[in-house]
Amino acid sequence: MQRVGQVIGIKPAKIEEYEELHRAVWPEVLAMIHECNIRNYSIYRHEHLLFSYFEYMGDDYQADMAKMANDPKTQEWWAITAPMQDALPDRDPGDWWKPIPEVFHAD
Repeated sequence: MQRVGQVIGIKPAKIEEYEELHRAVWPEVLAMIHECNIRNYSIYRHEHLLFSYFEYMGDDYQADMAKMANDPKTQEWWAITAPMQDALPDRDPGDWWKPIPEVFHAD
């Protein structure tokens, strides 16, 4: 299992709409998340910053992320949510959310 933490900005005027969408995530999007071996997925917000955490249970992270990115319903969801977000300027090329390192974990 691989733990993943990521951050991205959120446009202040879009916070309410973003949170409302996430109170009722489309079932097809949730099914694709599960199909791509993601478990225990959460998104938190602090002011204008979103933090996501999930656990990846698969064997090929890149392939599963490509599968998700190619899913039409996920693409439709992202077309709605992406304009609400502000990608951080110091993210790696090709990344939307910025991966962040884990500095502590205890079971």
